[in-house]
Amino acid sequence: MHELSLARGCVERLEKIAKAENALRVERVLIQIGAYSGVERAAFEFAFPFAAEGSLCEGAALEIEETPVRVACADCGADSNPEPTLIQCARCGSAHVEIGGGREFTIKTADLEIP
Repeated sequence: MHELSLARGCVERLEKIAKAENALRVERVLIQIGAYSGVERAAFEFAFPFAAEGSLCEGAALEIEETPVRVACADCGADSNPEPTLIQCARCGSAHVEIGGGREFTIKTADLEIP
């Protein structure tokens, strides 16, 4: 389960941020997960509380924002959000596309308790 190691990495990063801000704890965190990131949402949600035990993130509310696959078509110029299993232009059906989004795995925001 690589989601546990990803959750641990997020907790480490969040702790560094919280300590730099002299925060007492992390209250809430918003993680952005792209459809092509390779991260399974349910597994990450399950792993995060275990990774957070004993840290400034323990008890933090975890919110996840899923981002769709986004492609730019080289043939018709359209930007679209195709189904993750069928990477082609949603307008013209061309497979001559460049993936421009959906690979994200990012800490988007964190709410800190600061004295």
